[in-house]
Amino acid sequence: APGTMSGSGPEGVRSNEAAGDGLEEAEQDWTAAKAFYDNLVSKRPRPPKPQHAITVAVSSRALFDLVEERRIYEEQGVEKYVEYQQDNENVTLKPGPAFYFVKALEHVNARLLELYPDDEERFDIVLMTNNHAQVGVRLINSINHYGLTIERFCMTGGKSPIGYLTAYLTNLYLSADSEKVQEAIEAGIASATMFTANKDVAYSDTQLRVAFDGDAVLFSDESEQIVKEQGLDRFFEHEQLNENKPLAQGPLKGFLEDLGKLQKKFYAKNERLNCPIRTFLVTARSAASSGARVLKTLRSWGLEIDEALFLAGAPKGPILVKIRPHIFFDDQMFHIEGAQKLGTIAAHVPYGVAQKYHKVA
Repeated sequence: APGTMSGSGPEGVRSNEAAGDGLEEAEQDWTAAKAFYDNLVSKRPRPPKPQHAITVAVSSRALFDLVEERRIYEEQGVEKYVEYQQDNENVTLKPGPAFYFVKALEHVNARLLELYPDDEERFDIVLMTNNHAQVGVRLINSINHYGLTIERFCMTGGKSPIGYLTAYLTNLYLSADSEKVQEAIEAGIASATMFTANKDVAYSDTQLRVAFDGDAVLFSDESEQIVKEQGLDRFFEHEQLNENKPLAQGPLKGFLEDLGKLQKKFYAKNERLNCPIRTFLVTARSAASSGARVLKTLRSWGLEIDEALFLAGAPKGPILVKIRPHIFFDDQMFHIEGAQKLGTIAAHVPYGVAQKYHKVA
């Protein structure tokens, strides 16, 4: 019938006008709602916008100790697991391997807010978990109990959360699930599998301390491939020949870069000696035979590392005990296990040639 189609005849014109009016009203409503939200006053700092933030996504099993809950899930199934979590939602979860790292990130945020109240370039911790939403109350209660500032949750109800990491512009993903971490690494996201230390140690509550292995963590695995395939002597020869050629970047280079950017914010306020971030390179390389290339690579990237420890094949565990990092990143499970035994919280980066020699269980 005439007049029933949009734009045909007077009624069509009226319907277009009505639609336009509706859009205008919706725009006004949105503007009013945004203005209302922006004018809300809160003592708690709001999460920074993702495009400005350094986003650290942490799984619930990395943040909290969920070993018993995981056993129930595996032995009795998802329904019993959810029921158990709901029955115990007022029982505070104990800290997991990433807990003290997250606390240290939040201390850095507090210091940044003191110096730069309007700057959004700080850490944003996102709880990224494949848990079901029904478990959320216990997680929220535990987060509030410890006074953590974690405002963004992504609970995927059994589905892999990896697809959301890109949407959240994730700079670092920490999980207790090695398969998810491998998936994230393959998607180009800096990721590591968290392992709890076998001993309780005291961590600094005034300085974030992060320790990195070099090859296949900060740098590519090109040199490690030569060690594995052609031996140590050929590796030393290769590194000396290529001393002035920067190594390609590894999966955690971006996170070191993020830490460096924040350090410079403190230096700019004359806080170098009181900086709440300290970085460490802990490498099995020897300084004389292969150290120069590493230091020159960092220089070519415009990055500083606060302390560089070249161990020439000696165990890393005893050195890490002295450093007491909140997290230590390494690509080889041999070093992860050695660090764990002596009380270091370690994070396995499943990248590079070493994974062919030792798969994570």
